[in-house]
Amino acid sequence: MITRRFAVLLAAGVPLPALLGAPWLAFAAVLVLAAALALVDLLVAGPLDGLRLRRAGDRTVWLGGAATTTLTVVNTAERAVRLHLRDSWVPSAGAGPLRHELDLAPGAERAVTTTLRPTRHGDRRAVRVTLRSMGPFGLAYRQRRRDWNEAVTPPWTLRVLPRFPSRRILPEKLARLRVLDGSVVARGRGHGTEFDVLREYVMGDDVRSIDWRASARHQDVVVRTWRPERDRRVYCVLDTGRTSAVRIGDAPRLDAAIDAALLLAVLADRADDRVDLLALDTAVRARVEGGGHRARLPRLIDALASLEPALAETDFTVLARELLRRDRKRSLVVIFTALDTAPMIEGLLPVLPRLAARHRVVVAGVRDPAVSRLAALPPHPRAVHVHTAAAAERVLAERDRVRDVLRRSGASVVDAGVDTFAGRVADLYLLLKASGRL
Repeated sequence: MITRRFAVLLAAGVPLPALLGAPWLAFAAVLVLAAALALVDLLVAGPLDGLRLRRAGDRTVWLGGAATTTLTVVNTAERAVRLHLRDSWVPSAGAGPLRHELDLAPGAERAVTTTLRPTRHGDRRAVRVTLRSMGPFGLAYRQRRRDWNEAVTPPWTLRVLPRFPSRRILPEKLARLRVLDGSVVARGRGHGTEFDVLREYVMGDDVRSIDWRASARHQDVVVRTWRPERDRRVYCVLDTGRTSAVRIGDAPRLDAAIDAALLLAVLADRADDRVDLLALDTAVRARVEGGGHRARLPRLIDALASLEPALAETDFTVLARELLRRDRKRSLVVIFTALDTAPMIEGLLPVLPRLAARHRVVVAGVRDPAVSRLAALPPHPRAVHVHTAAAAERVLAERDRVRDVLRRSGASVVDAGVDTFAGRVADLYLLLKASGRL
């Protein structure tokens, strides 16, 4: 194959026939010379069959961060290769630089580094490495077909974990959890507590906590100590239907739900509660259940990374079937969805009473700040502003009615802006845990 340099050489030689006496003969001489040089390039260019590729680098990265991968090219042939290489990734991987130029002697190897700054969470894969062996004049090159390049490309997939902006408030929530543990131990038995251990009585202990039978057996005064209940079950249910694709600020509503679910999962895991995940629309898209405490949280984060909104109406009967058939133990079920009238009336409300009869249900929806801003538009002579503000007020009023109906159906409701949404969900969990209502 020829390069642009070949076309430039021909264009530079076109005026020569007009300056000479025999134009056709001169033009033919220029064409033959250029073709001869291109043929020399093609013959001298190193073979591609002797090239071997391997890749190493990061496998996971948080959205907003940067990852690096290293592609190593080894020349196993007996001839040198002047290589032009293009390392192609999917566009949302944010890969760069893509093009590299390498000079490989026989038996030599070179490594090129690609930096990835993904723009979306999920799996971002390497598409193809295109190899092109250039001649010494740069007029022609050797390149194999696309399927050959795809066959020699080492497979690589970068798992992009979802953005976790509420991580900044995690220390505050963990401090509140530690205060909760300490206050329960200090005040003794109460709602949401369970027996912990026996220990010797010390001055200042409540005499009502003395275990007289155990004291008789130990021939010493011992007291019972209590702690907040552990191993409660927390179900994070994410609605991945069409309403999750609505953009709240700069990101889809699903991203805000994932952020809040991550904060709740980390907090509940530190509290020794069991955290499970269920993501669904018309079918179950992700499920994380079972396993030990240490293994469950990484699995949950990994499952959240692969979630994408689906352009379909969510079927909440799938949720009812999954929870009512599988679990007989009472759990805290946090449903991250949109507090919109039509999806609620046709979707969640018909199955909510059955869920609330068996589980503690929380419905969490993030509020669009743009609607609140439109509802607060100042009076303006132009009628368009009045109509816009009235429409926004109607949306907020319908949202308030939906919230009231959900509460009458037995669910707790979290309705907050995107900046405070995750923190409000975590605060409700801590309140329920402190009052023993999980």
